[in-house]
Amino acid sequence: MNNTSIPARSTLTLDIVNGDLEIGKHVTVKGTGSPPTVRVDGAIYCEGHNTFECNLSAKELNAEDSVTVQGDLEIAGDIEVEDGRLEVFGKLTARDIDVDNGVYVNKDLTADEIEVGGNLRVDGNTRVEDIEVGGTFETQGEVTADTIEVGGRLSIASKVDIKSLDVGGTATVAGGRIREIDVGGTFQSKGPLEFEEIDVGGTVELSGKSKGGDIEVGGLLKADGNLEFEQIDVGGKVEMKGLAQGSDMEVGGTVDIDGSIKLEETLEVGGRVDVSAEIVARNIEIGGALRARKVTAEEQVEVGGSINTGEGVTARSVEIANGGKVQGPIRAEEIAVGRHAEVEDLYGKSIVLGNGATANNVYGEEVVIESHCRVNGELQYTDELRQGGDISFAQPPKKVTSLPT
Repeated sequence: MNNTSIPARSTLTLDIVNGDLEIGKHVTVKGTGSPPTVRVDGAIYCEGHNTFECNLSAKELNAEDSVTVQGDLEIAGDIEVEDGRLEVFGKLTARDIDVDNGVYVNKDLTADEIEVGGNLRVDGNTRVEDIEVGGTFETQGEVTADTIEVGGRLSIASKVDIKSLDVGGTATVAGGRIREIDVGGTFQSKGPLEFEEIDVGGTVELSGKSKGGDIEVGGLLKADGNLEFEQIDVGGKVEMKGLAQGSDMEVGGTVDIDGSIKLEETLEVGGRVDVSAEIVARNIEIGGALRARKVTAEEQVEVGGSINTGEGVTARSVEIANGGKVQGPIRAEEIAVGRHAEVEDLYGKSIVLGNGATANNVYGEEVVIESHCRVNGELQYTDELRQGGDISFAQPPKKVTSLPT
């Protein structure tokens, strides 16, 4: 095969090159046919600042500076551009792509691996096994990849199918499927998302009906739609609209849900919980205030502040902290009301009112009323009543054979 050389600052029309093509700086290459096309049987070596006004194909492309292709670029092997950019105003296909400064593709990008030191922008679809970008990765089309690693910002305007996503700054996708998500700042999915693991340092925002495994967020988790998960661990706040359904939820700050929480295991929140519908879990432990239409726990409910429910709390064991306030009935086998707490109606097997507590109605099998308590309604028991001194009863306590439900 014969090599073809083109001197710097020249323009040449080519058709088929039977060998390698070597071109100097500031060279423009035109093609023949419709659309104009140049086929190189060997490799292309560019000194940089070169423009191909045609569709271009070759075995390899090596450049020392920027290259622009105004049609499709199809390379059987590798592309390497040092100290420059690669711009393709058609489709880009190659095996491996390594560009120092940046890559722009007007249509679809297909490759095994792509590594870009600066920014990557694709207006079409992207199908690459491994993507590594130092700056930003921006695309309007769909993305299919095994791994994506971006140092700065990621923005994908269409659906994705990614096994592993690692972004240093912010990441935005339109929805789809991502197996593992690791983002330093903010992750946002504007459509339904399937995932196995989300680990984000700042904020996670999900839209639509999303489903997956574990979620770990340092700051804020927002979900505008139903969310199905295994475990949620959030350092700050959870804000949701819809159903939060999973195994465990642990939140350091507050939880606000316009919907319901249904957990197989534990809900543990350091601060306040505000749920418009119901909460269902095996164990519920709330450091601050709890508000919901209905609360049901298979085992224990423990609240440090107040409880406000319409239909009440049902559990095996309920513990109200000292000074707590409860609106709504409590039904449990064991009920422990802290000192100076205020509760409404209690239904249980074993009920203890701590010193200075106040209740409306008390219905229990074994009831203990410590000193300085007040019962504003009736107190009924079936087995035993033990009481301290200075207790105020609106009605005398009554021993009965059966209790109201």
